[in-house]
Amino acid sequence: MAAIANDWLEPLAPEFRKPYYKELYQKIREEYQTRQIFPPASDLFAALEKTPLSRVKVVILGQDPYHGEGQAHGLCFSVRPGTEIPPSLKNIYQELHDDCGCYIPNHGCLEKWADQGVLLLNTVLTVRAHQANSHRGLGWEQFTDAVIRICNEQKRPMVFLLWGRPAGAKASMLNNPEHLVLKAAHPSPLSAYNGFFGCRHFSRTNEFLQAHGVSPVDWQIENRSFT
Repeated sequence: MAAIANDWLEPLAPEFRKPYYKELYQKIREEYQTRQIFPPASDLFAALEKTPLSRVKVVILGQDPYHGEGQAHGLCFSVRPGTEIPPSLKNIYQELHDDCGCYIPNHGCLEKWADQGVLLLNTVLTVRAHQANSHRGLGWEQFTDAVIRICNEQKRPMVFLLWGRPAGAKASMLNNPEHLVLKAAHPSPLSAYNGFFGCRHFSRTNEFLQAHGVSPVDWQIENRSFT
């Protein structure tokens, strides 16, 4: 399985030595050997690798990876270029359009956000093919809670975007007055009209960052050519 090689390694090192993580590692290793698991093992820690701790300025929490073929690549809500844009991401793009005037792109790869310091973290990092939430409760939640705590402890302004009830439950961990915590309904078609649309989280994030001397996020995902 993938390993972490950047500045996340030192603060997360204590987690790797805990009994729960050793059990989790063995379970996940066996799952990859015996079943079809997403994302590919090489992308397991892609969110942490793409966005080093020193660069994190926004945290978006997802639940577990997409469970369809060729979708998940380790960044929450993101899919590989050329893959059909999932419904939740379509709604994220719609809110971005309404909030910031961004045009709706022709693909769903959010690596541009990750490269700018947006940590796209699922609270569960793996899933069995075509079985949503199948790795819930194996131990990933304890590990990603450690990631969230490490972010909370940083002495620089950050914005946490918590969409939906499971992500919103993490708000109790976020007690650093340096940070801004924004909560809304999940962007899925089942709940987007209950408070996600109109939340203006993207513009509010940039207003907060700029007010604290941090460069804003360029939220526009540009079209790509697939010819």
